[in-house]
Amino acid sequence: MEITYSETHDFTRGQLESLFLSVGWSSGAYPDKLVQAMKGFQTVISAWAGDQLIGMVCAMDDGVMNAYVHYLLVHPDYQDRAVGRTLMERIKEHYSDYLRICLIAYNDELHFYKNCGFHKSDESSPMHLTSLWT
Repeated sequence: MEITYSETHDFTRGQLESLFLSVGWSSGAYPDKLVQAMKGFQTVISAWAGDQLIGMVCAMDDGVMNAYVHYLLVHPDYQDRAVGRTLMERIKEHYSDYLRICLIAYNDELHFYKNCGFHKSDESSPMHLTSLWT
């Protein structure tokens, strides 16, 4: 099946719940909050196989200098098909005029983000307060 990409902020709770839980993210247990959250992001690029949401990247920005990639996830059935890389290339293109694009990567995913052109900072460390495990 052909994979298509879209810039939309409108998803059903079921689409988001299915995608987030497919990768084991605890935020999938809060699909109504996810629906609201998607509307709050400046940029959302999604990947689709027919009418199935199979991946997405979401970012927040200050409008001119800094962008923060908050979510990147791809359904396990569609991993290793360049969906994640395509989503990252699209977000990098969207923010190509910005001075900084940053994200927080889990240690076991560092190789993916390095392959997408990101690098780990030696001068700073991500910090967070959260009750979600991913």
